[in-house]
Amino acid sequence: MTELARPAAAEAAPLVYSDLIKTQAEQRAELRRMRTIATMLLVLMAAIYLLMRRAPPSWAWAPYLGAFAEAGMVGACADWFAVVALFRRPLGLPIPHTAVVPENKRRIGPALGRFITNNFLSPRVAIARLSSVDAVGLAARWLENERNARAIAAGAGRIIPYALDLAPKAAIEEWVAFAARRGIEAVPAAPLASRGLAILWAQGAGQTLLDQGLDFVEGALERNKATIVRHVSQKSSRWIPKWVDDMIAAKVINGLAGTLKEMRDPDHPWRDEANALIEKWIHDLAHDPEMRARGEALKQEILANPVFAEQARGLWEQLEAALRDDLPRRAEAIVAWLAASAGALGRWLEEDEARRARINRRLRLLALRAILPRRAEIGAYIAAVVDHWDTATLVNRLELQVGKDLQYIRINGTLVGGLVGLLIFTLSRAFGG
Repeated sequence: MTELARPAAAEAAPLVYSDLIKTQAEQRAELRRMRTIATMLLVLMAAIYLLMRRAPPSWAWAPYLGAFAEAGMVGACADWFAVVALFRRPLGLPIPHTAVVPENKRRIGPALGRFITNNFLSPRVAIARLSSVDAVGLAARWLENERNARAIAAGAGRIIPYALDLAPKAAIEEWVAFAARRGIEAVPAAPLASRGLAILWAQGAGQTLLDQGLDFVEGALERNKATIVRHVSQKSSRWIPKWVDDMIAAKVINGLAGTLKEMRDPDHPWRDEANALIEKWIHDLAHDPEMRARGEALKQEILANPVFAEQARGLWEQLEAALRDDLPRRAEAIVAWLAASAGALGRWLEEDEARRARINRRLRLLALRAILPRRAEIGAYIAAVVDHWDTATLVNRLELQVGKDLQYIRINGTLVGGLVGLLIFTLSRAFGG
């Protein structure tokens, strides 16, 4: 999409939020203030005119000032009539072509919808306007402000408990169980086990486990010497003397203990065989189709077990309890973490120009794809909203939006009318009038 640049001279001064969004009370106050100024200017012109009519003949400039005031009154009254006639009948008189807005209410809605559709939502205007908006930059700078980031974090902390209360627990439990099941089903069991064993084996966990196994066997052998001797005696012939049975048992125990001690040596061949066996098992888990099939069968058997389904459904209860218990206790830490994360996100968005441009381009495309195909629907919606307003509401809302500016027409009409009257009076005097 082509980036359209606008001349610097055509750019208006940026408006702040308070200039764009004002309450109706503020708008009414501004409208009253401007009406008062325009009316007082008319009163001033009338007072000047009356004073100049009684001015002494020696005041040579008095006729000129009187002409200025007289023409100013005419201009003020004419523009007052024009402004009032837009919204109502001046002095309640049924003058034709007055109360323009109420009389044309049914045409205003469709006309306003068409105007916005054709002038604000046209592809050319929308593309040009969106091309000048750095949405990523605005979001990044907003997030980098710690005050804003903390406001987001604090708001999230306040909303979560209410969201937990409103959440449909049964549906969420089912969804969590479903998500857990689908997640496990999507991961092949045997290759995952192979990678896990490979990591543990590479870090020496296998050797540590083997040593722990030797410790366990040696301890069990030491604790059960008497049991081994008794079993040897019971299995032996009754013609063999007991001291022979004891000697055989001692030989067995000493032989096992010696073998276990020898296996402590890292270079013992049995340890090498164990390493080779585990490594072969890791390889088979990753590549042997039969092992993969066995892993999937075992996984499906586990997933089909009712205990798994019950535990998966209970997962949401554990998450909910953790959120309820941990949020109040760790609110400050969570807010600090969220604020830091928001700031980091803002810096990440702003630091790379190419990334900013790429994300802005995608946001523009999304906005254009969402708005432009629905231009007619937006225009029809505006027309329907205006059509549903009663006449008084329409007049009131339009007057609050533009009435303040229309009072400047009255002020300008007073001053410009006075200057034009003064000019005409001066030219008349100059040419002998």
